Amino acid sequence: MELKTKPSENIGIVGLGLIGGSLGLDLQKLGYTVYGITHREKTAQKARERKLAQIVSTDLSVLKHCSLIYIALPLEQLLNPSSVLINAIPRNAVVTDVGSVKVPILNTWNKLHPRFVASHPMTGTEESGVNAGQHNLFKNKPWVVTPNKETDKKALEIVRQITFSLGSQWISSEAQIHDEAVGLISHLPVLISAALLNTLSTDVKPSLYSLAKSIASSGFADTSRVGGGNPELGVSMAKLNKKNIEKHLASYRHSLDLFEKYLLEENWSELEKILVNTQEERQNFILKPTN
Repeated sequence: MELKTKPSENIGIVGLGLIGGSLGLDLQKLGYTVYGITHREKTAQKARERKLAQIVSTDLSVLKHCSLIYIALPLEQLLNPSSVLINAIPRNAVVTDVGSVKVPILNTWNKLHPRFVASHPMTGTEESGVNAGQHNLFKNKPWVVTPNKETDKKALEIVRQITFSLGSQWISSEAQIHDEAVGLISHLPVLISAALLNTLSTDVKPSLYSLAKSIASSGFADTSRVGGGNPELGVSMAKLNKKNIEKHLASYRHSLDLFEKYLLEENWSELEKILVNTQEERQNFILKPTN
């Protein structure tokens, strides 16, 4: 696929945490000149050491050199951007974000910039901050875009082209449906995983806790990973996608009640039916590499 954006063009990234830093590493590898923005000079220095961008600055005015800008800030900052940031973004630049809740972001940024494209890379780790960025974080992972009637079609195409160049799977959705789906397969699991960890830390006697800690292995690591992630991000997701998460929590609670019922009744056949179904259902949600 021939890209309509040229590697000689400059790309800005505001925020060099896990997503922003990983973008910086991969976009440089593709031949783009990357301008990275951090809030603190100490963070900027670390970003330079890690080579997250060719130019790293705390001065937003460097964004004037960029034709495409990724806003990779925490959700709360993304929804309440400073006037300094807004004024620093060229009006002809394409602007996109990486936030996990699209309805409020789209409502906010459509009023702030004429070439805004709402997007969300579905990838991550439990790490955060300037040390978290890594190569190939987006490869074979979904990248969801939620355009509406106000979205600039040329801007959308530019974001699409670069998303493909990162090796991501491009998916277009309505913002509301995106938020419902992400609430189910991303935000709800964070709370479920956190509930498991909270049970260990609050409801287990010391001797049991000590043994459990000693024998915890890969299964526990997989189950608990998202619950051990960035607390600020977890709270923001819950706050901004509250209604969808509440609905999904109710459904999840019903499933737990069923498990408890069958355990108390020693109804192993019904329990097995559920587990057979979940074994099959899981295969529908496991991504297969496509390139």
